[in-house]
Formats: sequence, structure tokens, C-alpha cells
Amino acid sequence: MPEVIQKDRILMGPNLFCRMKKLRIVTIVFDAEVQPFEIPAVRGAIIEKVGRAHILFHNHLDDDKVLYRYPLIQYKVIQRRAAIVCIEYGVDEIHHYFEKEDWSIKVSDRWLSMKVFRLNLNQFNLQVWNKLFHYSIRNWLALNQQNVVKYIELATESEQRDFLANILKANILSFAKGVEWEIDKPIRLVLEGPVRVTYTNFKQKKLMAFSVNFAVNTFLPDYIGLGKGVSLGFGTVKSLRKERSTE
Repeated sequence: MPEVIQKDRILMGPNLFCRMKKLRIVTIVFDAEVQPFEIPAVRGAIIEKVGRAHILFHNHLDDDKVLYRYPLIQYKVIQRRAAIVCIEYGVDEIHHYFEKEDWSIKVSDRWLSMKVFRLNLNQFNLQVWNKLFHYSIRNWLALNQQNVVKYIELATESEQRDFLANILKANILSFAKGVEWEIDKPIRLVLEGPVRVTYTNFKQKKLMAFSVNFAVNTFLPDYIGLGKGVSLGFGTVKSLRKERSTE
């Protein structure tokens, strides 16, 4: 039997000063070990298993039209295992996979049984606070074709950090819009520590991928994605489990 953890993380208290959004998230970690480069294959195999009629699994209206919204079903590697993060309406859709008699999928010429190793069912209250929460973001695809040129042309590391911080704020606002969370107070965000840059292949292009720690006055659930490619595990956020008052 999978380990089932159900939590109601209600973050209420005197620090609250903004609108609040209740958000359901199911995080499913399977027993199948995979590499990050195999996630597109995992995603494709699961889409074929459930059928393309279930749009939230792939975010395409048809072969040519993309549903431009924040992905509510995201495919990840968590602790070296294949995982799926289902957000809000995605929670209601994941049964289309689990109702199949056979959950196994074929990836890289091998069959994965996809038995559930751990399943976490959470309800979060998304809020803006007057204190900072600390997170990491890994393999974050922050830059599009236009702003990659602007980033490279910036004269100093400080300017580049400010540029990335503003993009990360915008990514949080995009996430909020995608889950119908109205943020009506300013987001305060600062990058912490070094910014690590690698290069990764994404849709047949080589892109800069950033990994960095940051602090922000919004609560963010573990394993959500920010930026480009979040349905394939890019830009995954993880709490660093420390808080700092800004008063």
C-alpha cells in the first residue's frame, strides 16, 4: 500500500494581510526510478494511457493548438523517482490514469510498473505575508528569446540578479493567475546566494537553466513549477523550511 499523507496546512495568523486562496495539491511519487531527461517520455506514455481527450494531462486543444494556461498536471523527478503533481482541477482528473487496470508504461525501452511509492494529499492556503519564506528553484527556464539577450547584455552581476528576481516575481504572478489566486499586494522577493547556470535541451533548443535560492513574502507549495517547461519538471520549487520576519 502507498503511504498516504493528508494534511490541512492552514497558515492563518496576524501576519496575513492579503486575499487568500485555498489550493488542493496531490503529489504522487512512483516506485520507478527515472532520469530527468526521461520525463518527456514518461509524460507522453501517461498521456497515451489516459487518452488525449483529457486535456489537462497535455494542455493541447488539438494537434496544432496549445492551451495557454498554467499546467495543472506536472511531471517530475522526486528523489530519483517518477512523480506527478496535480494542482486544483488536476486533482479531479488524475483518476483517469488510476482507473486503468494496468498502470505500467514503457520508457527508454524498458517497462516501468508505476506502483505508488508515496501519495501526499494537501490543502494549502495561498497568501501574501509580511514575512519572508525561503525556497530553492532548480532548473528554472527563466529567459525567453527576447530577454535572454537583455540578460546577457547587462553590465554587472547585480543587474543580472535584479533582472532574474523580477522575472521570478512575474512567474509567481502567472502561477497565481493560473490557479485563480488574486494577489492584490506587492510581492517582495530577493535572490539568496549564488546563481548556478547550466544549459539544457528544451524543445530542440539549448536554453539557460538557473538554480538559485530565494526569499519571498508569498507562501508557495512544494514541487510546483515556475517559468517555462513546468509540465516537464523545470523550475521546481522546494521550501528550505526557514522563515524570517521582516518587521
